[in-house]
Amino acid sequence: MKFLDGYREQAYALLRIVAGLLFLAHGVQKFFNFPTDFPMPLNPMLYAAGTIELVAGALIIIGLFTRPAAFIASGMSAVGYWVVHAPNGLYPIVNGGETIILYTFIFLFIATRGAGIWSIDASRSKD
Repeated sequence: MKFLDGYREQAYALLRIVAGLLFLAHGVQKFFNFPTDFPMPLNPMLYAAGTIELVAGALIIIGLFTRPAAFIASGMSAVGYWVVHAPNGLYPIVNGGETIILYTFIFLFIATRGAGIWSIDASRSKD
């Protein structure tokens, strides 16, 4: 689909922004019970996860310190998969871990590629 070739950077920026927004929403739910209550009491691991979701999600959205924020978000998602989902079965379709696996690899991709357009990182790097 060659007609989409001219929109690579915009599509990547939208991927970064939307993934950051969705990740941020997990932290908002944990700490603020919005838009629906978080289904369990918070323990130290959930507090850490919620903090990473809020901070890294916000940084990824605005494209500030994007690579380290995405790398940390990717690592947290990988740990979340193995600690929470994998004990219920190895396959994501069985253990409910499809979303967290996607976050792991989307954020790994963002960490390797950087913020791209529509980001504070891009505006700061201009001469």
